[in-house]
Amino acid sequence: MKRMFAAALLAGATWVGAAGAASAQDNPWMVRVRAIGVMPDESADLSVAGGAALGGSVDISDEYVPELDITYFFGEHLAAELILATTKHSVTATDVSAVAGADVKIGDVWVLPPTLTLQYHFTDMGAFKPYVGAGVNATLFYNEDHGATADAIDYDSSIGPALQVGFDYDLDGEPGGWAFNADVKKIWINSDVTVDFTTALGATVKADADINPLVVGLGFGYKF
Repeated sequence: MKRMFAAALLAGATWVGAAGAASAQDNPWMVRVRAIGVMPDESADLSVAGGAALGGSVDISDEYVPELDITYFFGEHLAAELILATTKHSVTATDVSAVAGADVKIGDVWVLPPTLTLQYHFTDMGAFKPYVGAGVNATLFYNEDHGATADAIDYDSSIGPALQVGFDYDLDGEPGGWAFNADVKKIWINSDVTVDFTTALGATVKADADINPLVVGLGFGYKF
């Protein structure tokens, strides 16, 4: 994972360096506000700490929140975007064999996944300006609530890749100004989760959890 992150940073530095050689332009900044849906494509391998696999998986709720992103254009085509949002998700261990295949609620967790992407914008379609992007996501988990069944829970932070496709639609025909935006991101998030079930099961459970959400957003941006 660290090698993947280093490679992504190196690619980003190369892209930004090439973009920096481009001529300066007016209106290099764009700020967007979107309503986003964060829809995990989750799975997990559950096991007793230091012991056998438990079977079962995990269910993580979809959530809908506002999101802010800030984009800087290095030239006509190349830009970097940083997205900022946080979501609170309910988590359930599903079909756990240690409790006769039952579902076990393991509380809520707040997720902070700042994501930096480098984008290529297509500018030869008039007011319609599609783009594609790729970058790096760093996810932090905080305010973990272990729920009524577990005694404690801990989520490891995650670093992973992100892909993006979207478009801006120019609303006023100016080099700057307002645009309608639609955006889809796929983010790969993996966390090693430790759940203390000493009271309920007499054991600590480990989960290698893939969250991998699809993030779909609609909103408006202003370029200046």
